[in-house]
Formats: sequence, structure tokens, C-alpha cells
Amino acid sequence: MVISSFLVLLVIGMPIAFLLAITALIYIFSSDNLVLLSSYPQQLFGGLENYGLLALPLFILVGECMNEGGIARRLMVMAMALIGSARGGLAYVNLLSNMMMASILGSTVAQITIMTRVAVPEMEKAGYPKDMAVALTAAGGLLAPIIPPSMLFVIFGVIAQISIGDLFIAGIIPGLLLGLAFFALLGWMARRHDFPANERMSWRQRLASFRNGLAAGLVPVAIIGGILSGLATPTEAAALAVVVAILVGRYVYGEFDLNNLWPALVRTAQSSAIVLLLIAAAQVFSWVITFENLPGLTAAWLQEVSSSPLVFLLLVTGLLLLIGMILDPIPALILVVPVLLPVATSVYGINPFHFGVVVCLTLVLGLLTPPVGSALFTASALSGVKAERIALLLGPYLGAMLLVILLLVFFPVLITVLI
Repeated sequence: MVISSFLVLLVIGMPIAFLLAITALIYIFSSDNLVLLSSYPQQLFGGLENYGLLALPLFILVGECMNEGGIARRLMVMAMALIGSARGGLAYVNLLSNMMMASILGSTVAQITIMTRVAVPEMEKAGYPKDMAVALTAAGGLLAPIIPPSMLFVIFGVIAQISIGDLFIAGIIPGLLLGLAFFALLGWMARRHDFPANERMSWRQRLASFRNGLAAGLVPVAIIGGILSGLATPTEAAALAVVVAILVGRYVYGEFDLNNLWPALVRTAQSSAIVLLLIAAAQVFSWVITFENLPGLTAAWLQEVSSSPLVFLLLVTGLLLLIGMILDPIPALILVVPVLLPVATSVYGINPFHFGVVVCLTLVLGLLTPPVGSALFTASALSGVKAERIALLLGPYLGAMLLVILLLVFFPVLITVLI
């Protein structure tokens, strides 16, 4: 009854938060265990009683303030000064800018929205095919949920009850590996498609561009430096980054208008409300599947298939690739983690940080694959390039990302070495 109701509501397009909450109610009434009804509001509210969740609206606000203060554009100029006049230089600049932005935003859709507006016109002006420029920009957005800070890591940390700061640190090497894989792919594509070279910049111009972008770099320094040094929790680091983004945008670049702060706060509240409602509903749903003993049943089935942790992780990766094609990463994460994490840690002895990074990285692929692919359709809507064309050109990038995921599955030390 519960599973069939869940599938019907999912097929008819019910918003995930309401789907989870309603499925929990259906379970209570179908099981005739109406005593649980009195605990329903407590479970719903209990899902939000976690200090780590404060980081979510703050990281969203960082992105809003950064966009208002012109920081994104300066980061791209600084990346151009670092890359120089190499063939396909603007493509490398796009990717390097995405890596810098990933260390600030933590959201793929937000990152693609900003970079499509900033980078694609510049690449098109320099002679790059527009569809390739859009595909590269969309692929660069995949770095956002991996390079810390990451909203997916925050949510996984809350659900798994593990340190969000350590989870951020665990994502550093996987994020860098993914960036290097994309750089290697770009090197091959630059030769094959004869990408244009950047205009040669004098050392004085490079130094001026780099100096102008240094202030923009204070935002990721405030976040990552605060966490790595132990001086701030992820939540405190996010709050500090908001202040830094406002001060830099207002007093260094002179672009942050304080009149725009209120609209930024409203957009932050709206985005945060959507995510937090999902998390509250997920708490109720997790409560239900615990009563249904779904983790236990899943563990028993998987143990029958294989007793190997490696085989388990490969099976989970394949399953998450399919789930990610249907659901966005956040609701997918909320659905699968309560079921699979206890099995991974208790039955197979897998490190929760290793499991978390692999799960988040795999689910991110779904953002750029049909039929849902919210980031794919965002890039298409903003650029005017057909989603089908972007999806086709994204093939090599998604392949490179899948190789990185498999590398992390086979070599967990790449994730756990810095913790």
C-alpha cells in the first residue's frame, strides 16, 4: 500500500516534500497504528532541529551577495590572467572560474545560471561554437556540489549525523581530481576542434587582473580557510563569507547596492524554505521506513547478492545513476541515505565519509541527464541552445566524471586521507 501510493504520487508529479509527508500519513492509517499520529508533528519539526542546517541559507546568501557584488566576473578575469595565451585558453578560464565559483556557491543550478551569463557570451565572441561553450559551462557546474562548500554535503552530514566540516575536507581531493579530468579532456578537445588561443597579455596586465581578483578570492578563503583551520564551523564560515562578500562588493568593487540586499534575502528565504521543507518531510519518511524495516530488508537482499563492500558500492552507484535521472540530487539524497547508509556502515563496514562523497558525486550526474536534468534545462533556457544538443556534447564530460567516481569507489583513501 505504502510503496504503491508512493509510486502513484511520484508519477503524477506530486512535489517531493508533499509526497514524502503524505506517504508517511498513508502508512500510519493503513497500518491502523493511529498512536503514531500524535508523533507525526514532532517528527516533522524534529527534522529541522539541527544546527548544521543553518549553513544552508547562509551559503545560498553568499551566492546572492557574490552575484550582486560583481565577484563572479572578477574571478573569471583572474582565471584568464593565470591561464595566459594557451590554445583553448578561454575554455580553461571557464573551467577554472567554475572551480573558483564552486568553492563559494555549492549549487550547480546557481553556478550554471551565473556562468552561462558571464562566460558563454565571452567564449562566443572569441570564436567558440556556442553549443560547445554552453556544454563546457554546464559541465563545470558539476564541480559545485563536490568542491566545498556543498549543500549536498550539508544535507548528507545532517542525515548521517557526521561532521559536515570533515565532509567538506573529504570532498577536496575528489573535486580536484574531477577538475584535472576536465582539464585533460579540454586539452584533447582544444587540439581536435582547433579552439582559438587567448589574446596575449603582458605581465603588467596579468598582474593587474590578478590583483583586481584577489579581493574576490577572500570569499572562498573565508569559507575553506575557516573550516580547515578549525577557527569556524561550516555555519560560522558561511556567515563570515556573507559579510566578506558584502564588504568586498560594496567597498572594493563598488557594485553592491545595499538596496538590493533585501531582495537577495527574500530569494534566499524562498530557496531555503524549499530545501528545509524537503528535509522536514524526509525525517517523517525516514521514521516510516524504519517502522517498515526497509533498511533491514535491503541489507538482507544485498547480502544475498554479495558480501563484498566493493560490489555493494558498485551496485549502489548503478542504482543512484538511475535514480539521479528521475530525481534531483537533494530529494534523491533524502530518499536513499536513510535506507542505504545503515547497510553500508553496519553491514559492509564502509566509511560514512567515503560513502557520502560517492553518493553525492553520483547523484550530481543526474542534473545534466534527461529526462529531468534541471541544470541541463537551465543551461538550455539561458543560452537558447537545445537541451538535446547540450546533452550530446556533455557525453565526454559525464564519461570523465564516471571514471573519477569509479576511481573513488576503488580507492577510498582518496577521500579519507585528509580527514
